[in-house]
Amino acid sequence: MTTDPTNILVISGFAFAALLTMSLIALRGWREWIQLKRAEIDAVMSEDRGSPAGGARIEVAALKERVRKLEAIASGIEY
Repeated sequence: MTTDPTNILVISGFAFAALLTMSLIALRGWREWIQLKRAEIDAVMSEDRGSPAGGARIEVAALKERVRKLEAIASGIEY
């Protein structure tokens, strides 16, 4: 292998170009991954924002039904 400065410059130039290309590909992949995670978070948040008052009412109704069942069991009535 020769130590000609031109060969060294050409090889180092190709190595730099390859490193730059791989870095840009990795950066684009990272940005796409972050965008995907943001979309997933937005999807979950939009499900939760549906109707907080409606969800609370359903939960209260379920708790009242459970209390009725427990009272019926406590009084000896088959429910």
